[in-house]
Amino acid sequence: MTVPAHFIGIMSGTSMDGVDAVLVRMEQHMPVSLAATFIAFDDLSRAELLALNMPGTDEIHRAALAANRVADLYAAAVAQLLAQANFRPGQISAIGAHGQTVRHRPQLGYTVQLLNGARLAELSGIRTICDFRSRDVAAGGEGAPLVPAFHAAVFAHPLRSRVVLNLGGIANVTSLAAGGNDVAGFDCGPANVLLDFWCERHTGARLDADGAWARSGTLVPALLKAMLAEPFFAAAPPKSTGRDLFSGDWLAQFQPEAHAPADVQATLLALSATTIADGIARHIGLPDDVLVCGGGALNGALMQALADKLAPAQVASTAVLGVDPMSVEALAFAMLAWRCLEGKPGNLPSATGATGMRVLGAIYPG
Repeated sequence: MTVPAHFIGIMSGTSMDGVDAVLVRMEQHMPVSLAATFIAFDDLSRAELLALNMPGTDEIHRAALAANRVADLYAAAVAQLLAQANFRPGQISAIGAHGQTVRHRPQLGYTVQLLNGARLAELSGIRTICDFRSRDVAAGGEGAPLVPAFHAAVFAHPLRSRVVLNLGGIANVTSLAAGGNDVAGFDCGPANVLLDFWCERHTGARLDADGAWARSGTLVPALLKAMLAEPFFAAAPPKSTGRDLFSGDWLAQFQPEAHAPADVQATLLALSATTIADGIARHIGLPDDVLVCGGGALNGALMQALADKLAPAQVASTAVLGVDPMSVEALAFAMLAWRCLEGKPGNLPSATGATGMRVLGAIYPG
């Protein structure tokens, strides 16, 4: 009888709200969640990670310290999971850890996810696999998105076409044709990154809970039209993006301060919904179902805007299929760690644009 393999997947995304982690058992090549946890970034850590997205002084030193801090937070999440599930480190085959993206420039041949993998392996006592994106970039790919293979394994339907939509800081989609044999994916543009930035600047809150503030505002058509002229939105896949492009500086060029803050928030929500819907219509075609994961799945105003723009497709959280929308990407990185140890490719060239399938990840023994 084969002993079940257990993995931990850890993700901290472009929204920079904190660390999502899951402990899974691999069953028939699929991760089954046994425990999940979340650790929010403290204000100082989050501020430094946000600052490192932009050029600054003494970056090498600051990035090294930030990578150590990310490892410490990841290790704390691992300890919480082990305690919840009553597991010991020796029972875990590996940790699959994404790290915190601070630069994503695949067109220049690099992507940077801050994480001291050696430190995480030392603190946890568990073999750690990280730096998943670099090998795909080295093979000519975007290094993102890396979750379409997981989406296909979990969400494909034999009769219904589906799109899996991740609403993190950036919106990315995976197209799953009926039967799951034709899989593609790409980044659409901002999901929460600009919404969160503008909300925090004007209200002090890290996010606009349920989109309530956006609902209180009125769309500014001229502002939306100007933002939609961004060339990234019209570019064909494969494509990926991040805070390198969609930052406060990007928004500032449109002089948002000329409008009421709540109206800008309403317009930014419309920007996210419009570019997602347009990207799906232009590059995929309207599916039967749109399954939503990530923090944006909890934003009722954004979900309603998407439902309106994507009708008659059925738009719903992945929770309807029993998968926590906040754990999907952490689950995917647990699966990527398993694939790395098995010597199996983790990327899909149809999604990233790489020249071929590659085994992903750098391994730090536990």
